[in-house]
Amino acid sequence: MKAEKVAIGEVKLSPYNPRVIKNDKFKKLMKSIMEFPEMLELRPMVVDEDMIVLGGNMRLRACMELGIQEVPVVKAVGLTDEQKKEFVIKDNAAFGEWDWDLLANQWEIQDLSDWGLDIPASYFDEDVEPQFDMDELDKDLDTYINSKVKQITMYFDNQQYEYALAKLQEIMEERELESNTDVIIALLEEYEPKA
Repeated sequence: MKAEKVAIGEVKLSPYNPRVIKNDKFKKLMKSIMEFPEMLELRPMVVDEDMIVLGGNMRLRACMELGIQEVPVVKAVGLTDEQKKEFVIKDNAAFGEWDWDLLANQWEIQDLSDWGLDIPASYFDEDVEPQFDMDELDKDLDTYINSKVKQITMYFDNQQYEYALAKLQEIMEERELESNTDVIIALLEEYEPKA
């Protein structure tokens, strides 16, 4: 499929895109678009027949904020409503993982951070104290505490990751559970502390 440029006013933000972007990351996205506008051409937004964004909602918001008049789009024609919903989630899902050692050796950590990549704290220089916006951290903490859904992030090396994923899948199928979350909860409920 070939991308076409359309007036930004023709493209509609997706009302069912669950992805959110914080102020700092949104500013980095706008900066990225300003400094490297060719990225929009190389990775156009995906829209349906009604010009509703399926992939690229945040890029569209950033372009609107920047006053860009035309944006490249690719039309996904003939998808069912279920396929559109699936596309939105899969386009925003974080499949795979980063090779942090390769990133640390091939790129500047500050560049990666500026480009919007979440860098684990262990990869920052231990001699340099990271700068935090305490107001932003308080807002993030408040949002987290009051949210209905919480997230636990765990870092694995490649071997551990493959093992954990396979075990979670095995237990999920064996016990006929619906998700990895259900597996973790079941395992925690079975845990008996040693007396």
